[in-house]
Amino acid sequence: GRKSGLVLGIYANEKEEGPPQFTDAGDAFDRCVSGKLRELLSISGPLLKKGKTRIFHGLHQDFPSVVVVGLGKKSIGVSDQENWDEGKENIRAAVSVGCRQVQDLEIPCVEVDPCGDAQAAAEGAILGLYEYDEFKKRKKPVVTPQLHGSDGKEAWQKGTIYGEGQNLARHLMEAPANYITPIKFAELVEQKLKAAHSGVKIHIRSKSWIEEQQMGAFLSVAKGSEEPPVFLEIHYSGSANTNDPPLVLVGKGVTFDSGGISLKPSSGMDAMRADMGGAATVCSAIVTAATLNLPLNIIVLAPLCENMPSGRANKPGDVVRAKNGKTIQVDNTDAEGRLLLADALCYAHNFNARAIVNAATLTGAMDIALGSAATGVFTNSSWLWTHLYEASILTGDRVWRMPLFEHYTKQVTDCPLADLSNVGKYSRAGGACTAAAFLKEFVTISHWAHLDIAGVMSNKDEVPYLRKGMAGRPTRTLVEFATRLSQDNQSA
Repeated sequence: GRKSGLVLGIYANEKEEGPPQFTDAGDAFDRCVSGKLRELLSISGPLLKKGKTRIFHGLHQDFPSVVVVGLGKKSIGVSDQENWDEGKENIRAAVSVGCRQVQDLEIPCVEVDPCGDAQAAAEGAILGLYEYDEFKKRKKPVVTPQLHGSDGKEAWQKGTIYGEGQNLARHLMEAPANYITPIKFAELVEQKLKAAHSGVKIHIRSKSWIEEQQMGAFLSVAKGSEEPPVFLEIHYSGSANTNDPPLVLVGKGVTFDSGGISLKPSSGMDAMRADMGGAATVCSAIVTAATLNLPLNIIVLAPLCENMPSGRANKPGDVVRAKNGKTIQVDNTDAEGRLLLADALCYAHNFNARAIVNAATLTGAMDIALGSAATGVFTNSSWLWTHLYEASILTGDRVWRMPLFEHYTKQVTDCPLADLSNVGKYSRAGGACTAAAFLKEFVTISHWAHLDIAGVMSNKDEVPYLRKGMAGRPTRTLVEFATRLSQDNQSA
C-alpha cells in the first residue's frame, strides 16, 4: 500500500526524571517495534517539550517516517486564567507541527494519533496543513491526514468538518478582491452549500431588491463602486419543526475596503480584501452546521459590496436613511461596516429570531484593545454571552466581553445633522465601543450579540496551528455555539 507518515504524541513528565509517557497509540506502536521508539527517544536528546518534535526514519515498513510530538503535561484541562482547554490547545498545536514535518518530507499521507481527543487532533491536522496557494506555480505537496487506529472515529470526523469550515473562511478572506467580488462570494458560498446539504435555501438578492427594502445606508456605501452590491440570504432548516425560531447570523461583507473618500493609507491596504471576514465566518459556520446536520434553524444574512472612492461615493457629512427610518450622518466614509450592518440588523428582525449574532471586522480600535487574543463580544444578553464563552473554551478561539454602556450611545446620538453619527464625537476614544453602541440603535430584540473580529482577522504566528495569513476566526466558535444552542431548549 501507500507509505504514510505517522504522528505520535508523548506527554511531558509530571516530575523531571523517569521515562516519558506515550499516548495509547504511541505505546502500541512502541510495542510493535519491540521498544525501539522508546530507546531512540532516550538517546536522541532531552525530553520533548510541548510543541517540539523529533523525527525517526526506518522504524517501521509502513511508516518510513515517524514524528513524535510533545503534548505537554497529561490531563490538564480548562485553565481559569487562559479561558481555554489547555489539553485541547496543546494537541492542536502539536499535531499541526507534526503534520507540517510530514509535508516537508513530501509524504502524501499522514496518520495521526488521536492523543486522547480525536476532534482536537483532526482540527490541528486540517488547520495546520492549510495554505492558500491558488495562484502559485510552486505549491506545497498535498498531504491527507487520517486517523491512526480506530479510537474516536466520529470525533475525528467532526474535527475534520470543523477544521474545513474554518479553512473555507480562510479561503474566502485570503483570496484577492478581484476574485472574491460580492457576486463571486455569493456564488462560491452557494456552491459549497449545495454540496453540503440539499435542504438549504439560498437567495442572492440584487441591487433592485436592496432598493425595495429601503436599505439606504447599505446602498450609500455600495454606490461608490462599479461592482454591484449583493444581499446574500441563506436558510438552513435543521430543526424538526420548521417554525422553530431561528438563530440569525449577520456578517459584514465588504469585499474590499479602500475607506472610500476617507481613504485609508496605502501601506497594508491589501489586507482589506479580508474586510468581509464577518460574512466569511458566518457563511462558513452555516455550511459547517449543514454538513453536521445540526438540529436547529439558522438564517445567514450577508450584505456584500465594495467601499471605493469615486464621483458617486459617499462624502463626509452626507446624510443617509437606514431601513428603520433613522438618519445617519456619514462623518467618516471608512466607518462603513456599521452602515451595512444597520440595514441588515433591521432586516434580521423579520424572522422571529431566537437570537441575532452579527460578526464584523468592524474597528481598528478592537485590534488595539485585544490584539489577536480574542474576539470582542458586545451583547445585551447574559444567556447569549454564556453560550458563546463556553463554546470558545472548547474551541480555543476565544471571546472576551466588552461594554455596551449608555456612555457610548450618547457619543453617537449627539449629532449635528441627523439622528446618529457614524463615528463617536470623541472619535479616537473607545472606537470599538462607540461602533457597538451605533449598531445597538438598530436592535430591538433582547438576545443580540455583536462580534468585532477585526483583531483576529489575520495570523502572524500567535496561533501556532494556523500558518501566516487570514485566520478565518472565530468560525469554529460560532459552530460550537450553534451546537450548544441546538441542545438548549430554553430561549433564555
